[in-house]
Amino acid sequence: MRVVIGGGSGFVGRELTRLLKSKGHEITIISRQPGPGKITWAEVESGGLPPCEGAVNLAGENIMNPLRRWNDSYKKDLVTSRVNTTRILAQAIAASPTPPLSWVLVTGVACYKPSLQTQYTEESEWTPFDFLSRLVKEWETAGQLPENSAKKTRQMIIRPGAVLGRDGGAMKQMLVPFWLGLGGTLGSGRQPFPWIHVSDLAGIIAHALEPKEEPPSTEPDVFNGVAPALNTNFEFTKELGRTLKRPTIFLVPGFFLDAFLGSERAVILTQGQKVVPKKTLESGFEFQYPNLTSALKEIVGY
Repeated sequence: MRVVIGGGSGFVGRELTRLLKSKGHEITIISRQPGPGKITWAEVESGGLPPCEGAVNLAGENIMNPLRRWNDSYKKDLVTSRVNTTRILAQAIAASPTPPLSWVLVTGVACYKPSLQTQYTEESEWTPFDFLSRLVKEWETAGQLPENSAKKTRQMIIRPGAVLGRDGGAMKQMLVPFWLGLGGTLGSGRQPFPWIHVSDLAGIIAHALEPKEEPPSTEPDVFNGVAPALNTNFEFTKELGRTLKRPTIFLVPGFFLDAFLGSERAVILTQGQKVVPKKTLESGFEFQYPNLTSALKEIVGY
């Protein structure tokens, strides 16, 4: 199978590329810079999609980049890097004389309103309520194919939680302070912490790309890209401390995170959603790392 991956040079893209290549698939990465096995977004926009059976978009500015101050310029970059690339790919798929069989857009669980009680599945209804949820709405709308194209190409949306892995994502910023014994609970610690190991997220995407017998629906199939374990930030903090054999006695107040990250961005850490991968499990996907203990042991090398 030939697969085109937008943003394939990033943390999740590298893992997905490795997995797909191990299965014998041929990968073309869409990137800002040209290179071997790559094409640019400008080339897709002007010349169309190369022949492929699957297309994936993972592109997007890192929302937790500690070097970027939370302001209008940064928020604009977050939106355009996701929405524009998604629109370019969707339009290229719709215009292709031989469109791919599968189109997978990876967004996020920020569409679900944070709650200590509500449990969300893929069927849960939601409406935008803040900057991040409005971003997800605009992002997913940009990926919607016109009806005539949707009859030829299966559309899928995967909404991951915090992506955990050794070489990037949330763990890259957390490991040093935890190693130094400076790790601690964020805010109250009671907030849900939806997460997924990067290998499982890549696995869900690869599983979604596999050909299906039934004809595609005109509406996207949604899959929650989260581990089946329901954990809080406190549970995550304590498990990471146990795995590293380090204390986790520090508390990071919510107001500090609001000041440091910006309140609209800090909600990712100080609030959370109980998200269940109901349809993901029903699709037959099997998690390699269904709980924190197995995931963290793999990540830190124990």
